[in-house]
Amino acid sequence: MTALERFHAMMEYQPLDRLPHWELGAWGQAHQLWEEEGAPNGYRGDWFSGIDALGMDRRIFAPINFKMVPWFDYQVIEEDERTITARNGMGIVTKGLKTGTVGGTRLSMDEYIDFPVKTPADFAALTKRYDPHEPSRYPANWDELVAGWRTRDVPLVLGHNCLGGFYWNAREWMGTEGLSVAFYDQPELVRDMFEFLADFLIAVTERARRDIGFDYFNLNEDLAFKSAPLVSPRCFRELIFPPLKRLIEALKGSGVKYISVDTDGNPTPLIPQFMEAGVDVLWPIERAAEEMDPAEMRRKYGESLRLWGGVDKREVARGPAAIDAHLRSLAPLVAGGGFVPTLDHCFPHDISLANMLHYNKQKQRLLRGELGA
Repeated sequence: MTALERFHAMMEYQPLDRLPHWELGAWGQAHQLWEEEGAPNGYRGDWFSGIDALGMDRRIFAPINFKMVPWFDYQVIEEDERTITARNGMGIVTKGLKTGTVGGTRLSMDEYIDFPVKTPADFAALTKRYDPHEPSRYPANWDELVAGWRTRDVPLVLGHNCLGGFYWNAREWMGTEGLSVAFYDQPELVRDMFEFLADFLIAVTERARRDIGFDYFNLNEDLAFKSAPLVSPRCFRELIFPPLKRLIEALKGSGVKYISVDTDGNPTPLIPQFMEAGVDVLWPIERAAEEMDPAEMRRKYGESLRLWGGVDKREVARGPAAIDAHLRSLAPLVAGGGFVPTLDHCFPHDISLANMLHYNKQKQRLLRGELGA
């Protein structure tokens, strides 16, 4: 089977040779560790598109720019030997540790200090950076790319993976605390932001959807922490659900086959609303979060919700015996279809090269149905 045939067979619970072999990626510190342990280039590359040396299935991500144009000017505000405080391209002021940074990946999250949107006037000014008709949003060779994609044998994804969704973008504009308060103190501003995002995503993808059909579209949200979502079901229903449903209807009505949502943490109270809006896939099913057991999720939501992820990175760090036992526990889901096992985020630097390679080998056996429970 081709990667494209395999993808659609997996999504429709049809017979197939094996499940797709995908992974999210690896942190810069992990690549550095693997190089020190003997991997010539640390398996660097675009993991979403597929690393051939690890036997991954290929995917094509249409190179459409959904971000601000132009970015804010980068501005260093304060710097010492250990830290740097700066305003980044998204207009966010952070303070981060310089020590241990590898390839732009820090060892810990920055401290978030300030965000570009606090008032309706701030948001109105920011929208000028989101002109959907800005020519640079599509590459100059777009028509040539489309012509090549018509004979593709791999899945074609509408946009890069981390394009940002409704909660994701609003959080980047206001911050987690600012957005949380705004849900209650400035609901009209929040509603305007989400409706604007739906309009923008529909408009910026119009040319692409007119030119060719896409196999799926992914919304990055990251709207949950360990035990629950960061937005209540009521706020989601009133403020996010309407523009989300409108966006999905526009995409599916013009040739986008499936919609996936990426969120870490435990979004369980919101999953029924995602499904009602037309979402087909949830990933990466973070195992450290409460209620994120893919087997239980399959029992609860049935085949209407496909599941991607669900491999506990903590188990992979423990070594071959733990890896084998953990992967075997996923065998019933593999046999049922509608499931793509991947690490529940990027590979961290506590996973050695040997453990990563053992996991990769055994997971490929799992994908072929050769690693029973």
